[in-house]
Amino acid sequence: MTLPRWTISIDAGGTFTDAIARSSGGEIVEAKVASTPADPSLGLRSAVAALEDQGVKLPDVSLVCHGTTVATNATLTGSLGRAALVTTEGFRDVLGYRQQHRPDVYSLTPRRPAELVPRELRFEIGERLDSAGRVLKPVDRAGLEAIIEQLRAAAPEAIAVSLLFSYLNDAHEREVGEALRAAFPDTPVTLSSELVREFREYPRTATTAINAALRPIVEAYLGRAGSALAASGVGSQLLVMQSNGGCVPASRAGAEAHRLVLSGPAGGVAGLHALAESLGEPNLISLDMGGTSTDVCLLRDASIPFTTVQEVQDHTLLAPTVDIHTIGAGGGSIAWIDQAGSLKVGPMSAKAVPGPASYGRGGVEPTISDAHVVLGTLGSGELAGGLVIDRDLAVTAVGRIAEPLGMAVEEAAEAILAIGLAHMVRAVRKVSVERGLDAREFSLVAFGGAGPLHAGLILRHMALKSAIIPLRPGLFAADGLLVAGLKLDHSQTLLFEAEPARIPGIREWFEEAAQEAAEQLAEDGVDPGRIEYTATVDCRYRGQGFELNIPLSGWGEEELADIPERFHEAHHERYGHSNAAEPVEIVTVRLTSTGVIDRGAEPAVPVAARALPEDAVVAEREVLLPGCGRMRTPVIERGALVAGAEFTGPAIIQQMDATSVILPGQLVRVASTLDLIVTESDRDEESR
Repeated sequence: MTLPRWTISIDAGGTFTDAIARSSGGEIVEAKVASTPADPSLGLRSAVAALEDQGVKLPDVSLVCHGTTVATNATLTGSLGRAALVTTEGFRDVLGYRQQHRPDVYSLTPRRPAELVPRELRFEIGERLDSAGRVLKPVDRAGLEAIIEQLRAAAPEAIAVSLLFSYLNDAHEREVGEALRAAFPDTPVTLSSELVREFREYPRTATTAINAALRPIVEAYLGRAGSALAASGVGSQLLVMQSNGGCVPASRAGAEAHRLVLSGPAGGVAGLHALAESLGEPNLISLDMGGTSTDVCLLRDASIPFTTVQEVQDHTLLAPTVDIHTIGAGGGSIAWIDQAGSLKVGPMSAKAVPGPASYGRGGVEPTISDAHVVLGTLGSGELAGGLVIDRDLAVTAVGRIAEPLGMAVEEAAEAILAIGLAHMVRAVRKVSVERGLDAREFSLVAFGGAGPLHAGLILRHMALKSAIIPLRPGLFAADGLLVAGLKLDHSQTLLFEAEPARIPGIREWFEEAAQEAAEQLAEDGVDPGRIEYTATVDCRYRGQGFELNIPLSGWGEEELADIPERFHEAHHERYGHSNAAEPVEIVTVRLTSTGVIDRGAEPAVPVAARALPEDAVVAEREVLLPGCGRMRTPVIERGALVAGAEFTGPAIIQQMDATSVILPGQLVRVASTLDLIVTESDRDEESR
């Protein structure tokens, strides 16, 4: 008998590390353990051990997908490796000049952004290309040897090389890179032409410097993660989620560490796209709320939004990225009183350690989770990872702000939730209403450990179409890692006018990029028949400073000839006007290649409307529902719900990985996929 093969997805968050294993026979095993911020690989190993305890045969694991916040945290906190920069003579201070943007124009004491590489570690080399990539001055070999000696004395942890116009001609960068790699075989050397062949000096140099500074940290972590898996008995390939919503083998992830800055949240968006297809709901807004932050992303017509530029801690990063809006509001966000006596919530977080006060791990500051415990929406008892909720500790913590504000403890808890909710609503509006979209046409998908606690509240505040609570909300992002597949990005700045004579050259670039991607993905174990390509092109009117990304249906002659017309339409949609007589400039061509991984579809269950099963209600408790008052509320066990079941709020729905709150007057339907669809019952009746 053939033994079932297993795949494992692990998402290491700030508070919990989530893991889900799927077998080729359709079995699904879940685990949720406490994160270990000091060394996330320990949490990774604990998650694998928890899966093994539930019957997963680790030697039979064929693939492990991992989402990590290591690169995110290092970038946000400035805990980067000590990197040096080698650049063209005269361009040593590009990282200091940046793009001349001044975010605080009227401040008398403006804050100067931190520089990625200290000036004493920035070295100039004699060489020069012109704006067409032609050699004006060859590499100064004597100067290069002198720089090598200076680098030996400085002993950086990593070296970045970014030379002028190397995106057009990388010969000089390769020459410098070969000499540096020979001189420093144990020090990672990053070339801008190997990362991003795009123009604009500061973003390209900053991207190269960030990648170099992240490499020692990310490569060390991935080494520990691989060792932890091997020590657990897992010998399969390890894939790591990238910011672009796709995975990459861990063996290559370290070399392009800058692509992991949004590793964790991107898994949730990949799962969101799969959910849109399974439910036939093309317009979705995700609310991924964990312990530290909340990530919001909008899918329109089942299309994942991407951006080619990230702003991270005042630095510009060139890397295709899922367009996610993040706020500092999570279950562990701390409530505090400012100097004016006003109540604030976040962005400071209790994090995984010590965590919210109610977790009993030493935390004393009141958090959003503690407010839920005080109100009864989050009940006392055991959570995933062996954490036990203690209401007395929550009351004591919330009392720390209730007393100076002259409030009762429950009143203060309601105030904390109201402010936290305002942050979440503002984030949802940011990606919908503020972009000219009607929020009533979108459904909210609430996941993460704390997302479902607020699904009903946001649904009511924003009059959304519905709120969807996935089958495994706390594990949703982890489960999305596998469905994302492997992804490669290629780009090249061209900077010429869109005209028929240019079409053959553009086609040749796309064909060569597709061939290179196919060869790499085949090396990674992807069947050639399971590779999907997405071609886009950045365009602008001649003389404009910024461009629009235009999707193409392919790179045939007709599709490429249609670029100007597509750009005019996109420009009119974005800005309300266009000029068909104005020449269109092609700035950068892009190709994304995705190797599809078969996760296996969720079993669909026949649906027939039915009442709530009697055994689903496991308890009843008094709850102070925000905005609704105190009332006796049934507690429903999620695992007892069957497809087609319907019931109305109020209700508390509990499961291993999350708790959902349903307000009075809200209708819950269990879909055929066992996801919960929540609507306002009065609006639902009007639509019938």
